[in-house]
Amino acid sequence: MKIAQQHNRITWRTIWPDARCKFVRIIDQTKLPFAFEIVRVQSLAQMVHAISAMQVRGAPLIGVAAAYGMALAMLEDESDAYLLQAAEMLKNSRPTAVNLAWAVNRMVAALQAMPHARRNFTAWHEAANIAEQDVAQNQAIGQHGFELIKNAYQSRLIKNKPFNILTHCNAGWLATVDFGTALAPIYAAHDAGMNVHVWVDETRPRNQGALLTAWELAQHGVPHTVVTDNAGGHLMQQGLIDMVIVGADRVTSKGDVCNKIGTYLKALAAHDNHIPFYAAVPSPTIDWDISNHKDIEIEERHGDEVSYLQGLSADGSVQTVRVIPAESNAANPAFDVTPARLVTGIITEKGVFAPQNLHACK
Repeated sequence: MKIAQQHNRITWRTIWPDARCKFVRIIDQTKLPFAFEIVRVQSLAQMVHAISAMQVRGAPLIGVAAAYGMALAMLEDESDAYLLQAAEMLKNSRPTAVNLAWAVNRMVAALQAMPHARRNFTAWHEAANIAEQDVAQNQAIGQHGFELIKNAYQSRLIKNKPFNILTHCNAGWLATVDFGTALAPIYAAHDAGMNVHVWVDETRPRNQGALLTAWELAQHGVPHTVVTDNAGGHLMQQGLIDMVIVGADRVTSKGDVCNKIGTYLKALAAHDNHIPFYAAVPSPTIDWDISNHKDIEIEERHGDEVSYLQGLSADGSVQTVRVIPAESNAANPAFDVTPARLVTGIITEKGVFAPQNLHACK
């Protein structure tokens, strides 16, 4: 479903239902940037797979995908027992991102309040509401973050050099229904004519930065450069980074930021070099029930994501190659936590909050 023409490019939503509410279409993000493929998801089991296999990914998007997964489940069985079974299957598909459980719980509450005969209609209606809410929240995040960038951009002593922003993983429109979180302010700044440049962490092991963020920025025409994950500290020491903006999969009530593995190291380097570090998140990403970041379940993914890399070969085919010895094991924690003391602010749809003032967003 094409939704807009902007800056000589076609923009898409990452997920949308069939007009008859019989299935859902998604962009298969495991194929990007080498192929743009649309996948039809027709069952609860297929949606669980799409989330766990990261065909859809990013905390806001998997929340919406889970909501549509509940709608698909109601096509199969509208009973109370299956409703709860579907909810547990979806919650277990990826445990770290709080948006997923938030969306599922919201769907369960809406559906349990309905007689069985109304559950199918209610499920698709509520899932669509969650999707539209995500779009509105991300657009507002973009505007609040834009003000931060604009103020910093205008206050620089040297006016003619690019304003350099480093980001980690992918928190653009591919990680949401539309607009994105961390990239939304960058798109707004670029569209306003600011001379912005983005340093894109490759984000091993799945390379979401190199594959997805770089692709997004190229499509939008935003100047950017892909760097290895270990280059960020050096760039900061050289005065080549003015701001860090990342997304998050969960933020505690105290402002600790759980995001893709490697984020904590960037926050440490930013703190040491007196560079502002922001996390951009819609309010459903804030887990008000957790104050101790040690209570966040950190997803451990398969070691093959570390052992193997995928890329485009000289003959144009996509190939997978092993990059570590066959005798070696690989560990793959998917997330880490940046303590609130290293976070300058949380950019939400309601404004920008210092971690100690985050409850004003509730």
